[in-house]
Amino acid sequence: MSISLSKGQKVDLTKTNPGLTKVLVGLGWDTNKYDGGKDFDLDASIFAANAAGKVGNDSDFIFYNNTKNANGSIEHKGDNRTGAGDGDDEVIYIDLSAVPTETEKIAFCITIHDAEARAQNFGQVSNAYVRVLNEGSGAELIRFDLGEDFSIETGVVIGELYRNNGEWKFSAIGSGYRDGLAGLARDYGLQTS
Repeated sequence: MSISLSKGQKVDLTKTNPGLTKVLVGLGWDTNKYDGGKDFDLDASIFAANAAGKVGNDSDFIFYNNTKNANGSIEHKGDNRTGAGDGDDEVIYIDLSAVPTETEKIAFCITIHDAEARAQNFGQVSNAYVRVLNEGSGAELIRFDLGEDFSIETGVVIGELYRNNGEWKFSAIGSGYRDGLAGLARDYGLQTS
């Protein structure tokens, strides 16, 4: 049975699903009819952060050009450049049992590629969501529908998995960023040029 979350809610993942080690995290979205005549390319990015909320190095920033963290326990399964069709637009595989101990949080973000040049923002995006599935059975365990209209933001932290007393939990974040990926990278401790 899937648990639907609202912004700010947290739920246990591994305690209520004993033996769960491998999950898929699906992210999806649609673009509204008004798109300014330019194609949309939304991207999922993952920040594998320490207890202070910072990534240890560049390999802890997982996205379409760096599809795995150093030990391969977190893997981005590929870039969807159109978002067309139903279902998950981008998927991340995680082996929770192999995530390095220094990784305390795994943040899932969606950004709009080239948003400024294309004059695009999350006000033109609808039905954005994140869901966590049991990799073995395909059963949806947790779902968070963003639901909010962001009018000027070009990036969103949609949710995060985090460790708590040896268990993994999920938090529905829904926090927008006006400066998209650059702002996210800065806040997670990556040097941006």
